[in-house]
Order: sequence, then structure tokens, then C-alpha cells
Amino acid sequence: MVRPSRDPDLLTAEAGQGVRVVAIRQPERQTVNVSVYVRTGSQHEARRHGGISHVVEHMAFKGTRERDCQRINLDAEMLGAEVNAHTDKDHTAFHIDGLARDAGRFVQMLADIVQESTFPQVELERERQVILHELAEDEEDGVATAFRLFDEACWGDHPFARPVVGRRRSIERLTRADLLAYVQRQYTATNVVVGVAGGIDPGRIVAAVGSAFASMPRAGDNRVAEPSWRGGIKTRRLTGSIQTHLVIGFPAPSLRDAPEPAIVAAALFGEGMSSPLMDEIRERRGLAYHLHCSADIAELGGQFVIEASTAPEHAEAFLTEVQRLLASQARAIDAVALARARNQIAVRSLRDQERASRRLESAALDLFVHGTVRSAAQTLARLQAVGAADVHQVFERMLAAPASIAITGRVRKGLADRAADIFPAPRGGV
Repeated sequence: MVRPSRDPDLLTAEAGQGVRVVAIRQPERQTVNVSVYVRTGSQHEARRHGGISHVVEHMAFKGTRERDCQRINLDAEMLGAEVNAHTDKDHTAFHIDGLARDAGRFVQMLADIVQESTFPQVELERERQVILHELAEDEEDGVATAFRLFDEACWGDHPFARPVVGRRRSIERLTRADLLAYVQRQYTATNVVVGVAGGIDPGRIVAAVGSAFASMPRAGDNRVAEPSWRGGIKTRRLTGSIQTHLVIGFPAPSLRDAPEPAIVAAALFGEGMSSPLMDEIRERRGLAYHLHCSADIAELGGQFVIEASTAPEHAEAFLTEVQRLLASQARAIDAVALARARNQIAVRSLRDQERASRRLESAALDLFVHGTVRSAAQTLARLQAVGAADVHQVFERMLAAPASIAITGRVRKGLADRAADIFPAPRGGV
């Protein structure tokens, strides 16, 4: 049965063994986005199998019981469609974009990939090398390395801290049997959402999903216990680097809680050239050429994140200025800055609503976390209702928690000690 949500063009339903469906009607479109979201990612992995979700995503296109790799690609491309996939900490997703008239066929194609992949041994050996090359590139990237260390500083040994791409040792020893066992355990009906957006008939889509996933085992939800915030400083020198890359962060609420004040605080502090972070550090003082601030909110936890790339001689001054700016926000919130942040969030939210793929993913994550899809209007209203006192409290709480700091690239001697002095660990922890 198709059920309307509070977004008038978005409908949800349950089809076949507990697989859920999100359908977005866009009658003006002749194309369609079809995606299968599976609630499994790096946060669900055992340490010895780190990166297995990402390997499964790659290998899913290498052959099923009925189709080899070449046939999988040809079947989609003969319809003019594009096939893609991605892996994250909390989910894995498979996509096909093509003509709306072929939506039902796309559902069948993705169901075949998700349920019937055979992971041929010869293909695994080839794809293992591709992934190891990807891993090497990631290891040589100063910013990517900083974020890996940052997550470790935030969450310690919890699986939530582990990189999606995995670890070299794990990738080298993963077997075909490991992949098959992982899929059998994690790829179950209650952990799957099929999203379709475009010029579609929702009833036909639900029927197509019900037929394509009828034999998928139901099982339970792939839930993971929330980690505790750790805090700390991690550094890594990278040979040949001429820049210093820094990531600074503090705890923020998860998707399960109320993250709206932290989202507004991040927009106020660092979104746009007139924000305190950009105006003071880049425009007025020239302390960094790459600078960004965000509230990264996920199911298991949130992070208020400031990232920058700067000259090594400016790194200490950058840290000092960031601490000063955060402390100033903990003293008082400027009304103009708050209004600017709200307006920027409103425009960003509307842009997200215009992107079918973004809406589908957001709806799928809502179903995984909350069991229902929150309307875009309600979400925006909650963000717009955040007041100065709420934002002020965000900064106060952040400065009362231990900072997580990662520094990579060209790291000057003593910089980690200076960072610890600038962001001292508060007494009593979080």
C-alpha cells in the first residue's frame, strides 16, 4: 500500500518481505533516478574485515547468477542508462539513472545486482588491485589522511572511526567467502530502501519492488551502538608535502537526537565569505587558502568540523585564531550573523529539494533512523526556529568538551604541543 508523506509529491510503502519504497512523483520529468540503499557500511564492519562494504559495492557489478560483468553494463547502456554506486559509513547504495518508462526494468536490474551477485574469484583478484590503488591515492592525500586521523581522535577504536576505503591489510586478505557471508548477514529486506524519483506511477513501482525483492530474507535491523567522544591530537608528517592540513572538531548531536542548533552554528561560524571564520582568517589575515566549516551529522554521532590547509609557518596562528573566534561566539551571538546563517540554510535546503538523488538518500536515511520520512518543510521549520540562545549553547558545550585535532602534511616540530596548549582538555572530559 502506498502511503503519502507530509511532502505532497513523496510517497512511502512497504513491499515484499519488509523492503521499503520511497517514490517521488515528478510528472514533468521524462527521466528517472532509481536507487537501492542498504543499511550497511564501514561502521558495521569487524576490524579484520575493514573495507568489506566498499569491496562488496565494487564487486556487485562483476557478475550475478544470470549476467556477467559485460552483460550488466550492456543491459543498462542499451537503455541509455548510467549505473553507479557508493559506500558510506552508514549505508551502501546502487543507482541507475535513465528514462522514466524503464523504471520497472531498472528496479529488476538493481535487485539482481544486490541479491544475486556471485563475486567471481578472478574478478575479485582484479578488483582488489583497483581498490589497493585507490587506497594508495587516499593514503598520499594530506586532507584525506587528516580526516582519517580526525575520526580516530573523535571516536577511538569504535567502528564509526574506521575509513570507508578500509585498511590495506584487510583488503589484501579478504576472500570470496568473506564477501558472500557479509552479504548474507547484512543485505536483508528490513535493511533495504528502494528509492525512485521521476515521471512514475508509484503503484507500479511498489509492485515492481515487491516482485523483484520477494525472496529477500527479512532478518533484523543492522543497528550499531553509539560511540563515545574521545578527543585528542593526532599528527602525521607526509614526505614531499609543502602545506599543513588541519582538522579541528567538537561533538555534535547525532541524527537520532536534535542536531539543528549545531547545523545553524556551523553555518553562522563558517559558511560564506562574511562568516567569522572566513572573514577573519582568510580575508583579513590570510592564514589559510582552503577553509571550510560544517556540522557533519550521522546516525551514530555528529561532528562540528573546521578544516584548513595553510602554510606551515601559519599553522599555530591559525589554531590560535580559531580558538579566539569560537570563544567569542560562546560569549555572544550576533543577530545579523544568525539571520544570514538561517537564510543560507534555507537556500541550501531548497536546492537539496530540487535534486532528486539528494531527496531520495535523505528519505532513505530517515527511514533507517526514524522509521518515517520527515517532511522538508518540517525540517526547515526546525532549523529556522533555532534562536541565538540555542546557538550560544552549542558553542559553550563545544568549548567544554575535548577538541579532536588532526594535523598532517608538513608538520612543524612542537605544533602538536602548541595545539594542546591552545585547545586544552577540559577537566572532567565531555
